[in-house]
Amino acid sequence: QVQLVESGGGLVQPGGSLRLSCAASGSIFRINAMGWYRQAPGKQRELVAVITSGGSTNYADSVRGRFTISRDNDKNTVYLQMYSLKPEDTAVYYCNANIKTRITMKFTDYWGQGTQVTVSS
Repeated sequence: QVQLVESGGGLVQPGGSLRLSCAASGSIFRINAMGWYRQAPGKQRELVAVITSGGSTNYADSVRGRFTISRDNDKNTVYLQMYSLKPEDTAVYYCNANIKTRITMKFTDYWGQGTQVTVSS
């Protein structure tokens, strides 16, 4: 019914930048909040940043001031601009969206497949 496709991960040196994108497609009626989570090896998945349909944002303390989340409602796409990357930002980054489909007409959380971000010299 709904797919979230992420792009933009890769290998970057400490201090570098990356921009992640996540596009939602399918039988979408409305999208509520969209966000990014990450999971490092041996650790639990954690919230990185979230943005509401109205544009309000919230960030994990560890990324506040370095990462910026934004969205394009016309394209059903959420972005994560990452600056001043650190080795501890290395993780698989997952896109999440709370979506009401035209089929169920209920809000459900959907996840992307994940994109690897590696910060290393």
